[in-house]
Amino acid sequence: MKTFTYKITDPDGLHARPAGLLVKQAAQYASSIKIDKGGSKTADAKKIFSVMSLAVKQDETITVTVEGTDEEKAADELKKYFEQNL
Repeated sequence: MKTFTYKITDPDGLHARPAGLLVKQAAQYASSIKIDKGGSKTADAKKIFSVMSLAVKQDETITVTVEGTDEEKAADELKKYFEQNL
């Protein structure tokens, strides 16, 4: 299992367009990918409505947990995705 935290820097937070792109990115991996918002809500990163339900705003910190056969690659690439896009 791999985890990393990320503070959202996008002024609009994790809104519809970047959430959709994140789901597309996450769907490329066989591993289970979960996004946790402050311990209160958890979402499946491969489901758009699940990600949107987190309502992540700018300056909020999320924790991404990746578990599965390609977890190393998935965690590294998703972290880069967040840094470049959110």
